[in-house]
Amino acid sequence: MKHLRYIIAIISPMLLLACGGANTGKVSLQLTDAPGDFKTAMVTISEIDLVGSGGTTVLTTTKTTTNLLTLANDTAKLVQDAVVPSGTYTQLRFVITGAYVEVEQSGGGTIIYASSPSYEGLPSGAVVGGTLRMPSYAESGLKVDLPGGLNVGTDSKVLLVDFDVAQSFGLDAGASGAWVMHPVMTATELVLSGTVNVTLKLAQGATLPGSATLGQFSAVLTNSGGSAKTLALSDAGNGTFSASFLYLIPGTYTLNLTASGLSSFTTTPAVPLSVTVASGQPTAESFLLTAAQ
Repeated sequence: MKHLRYIIAIISPMLLLACGGANTGKVSLQLTDAPGDFKTAMVTISEIDLVGSGGTTVLTTTKTTTNLLTLANDTAKLVQDAVVPSGTYTQLRFVITGAYVEVEQSGGGTIIYASSPSYEGLPSGAVVGGTLRMPSYAESGLKVDLPGGLNVGTDSKVLLVDFDVAQSFGLDAGASGAWVMHPVMTATELVLSGTVNVTLKLAQGATLPGSATLGQFSAVLTNSGGSAKTLALSDAGNGTFSASFLYLIPGTYTLNLTASGLSSFTTTPAVPLSVTVASGQPTAESFLLTAAQ
């Protein structure tokens, strides 16, 4: 489920503890993505700051260029053990200096929309077909609130930032034919992210038609903003197929199942199913396939 849905980051299930100075702590930052219907969504982040009541602390000025679509069920490490003054911080600030999206066309082929025809993140020989507008993110930066604030003492904190691709890029409402980048990002401490573990097996007496297998099934998890991630179910042994959605921001999601090559199927419990992801906890959803054709 490539959800280029604007770009959202997620938090790991553990808090890394480390030693800092008497009045400093350490902060690490990881980026994840909620996918969308794009072939590529490349962004360049040139600076990341941590903003609090005591001022702004620069976490990194190391330039990072990444394809958000590769982070749908993974993370990219942006900052590692940056030393910051102890205190309470309320925002992250991202300086985004370039980006491009490659969008599939209804008549076939793709077209690239870039922040500049000379954007450094473009592949060699790329032909830019349109403009990707990025309102002032290279100057004022993109500000991402930290819900509840981040309290840094003498320990180490790990933050997960979710960049929702599907919601972050869209066609200009005007007639220019350009695309506009309005990033949708959320952040949380890594210990607060969640996981959804999905399993599927045949109910007693149920069968699949012909040569069909449970390996033709995929799980689809959709967030409240409509961005969906799809994972193929893999053989976990003993007749069970499974998939795990990692680095999820706590909240309510919709879980569904799809099957290639089958016209219809039924499960217990029925799908789609509403799923609540809790902070720092795994959620297990087990399905029995009762009929298929």
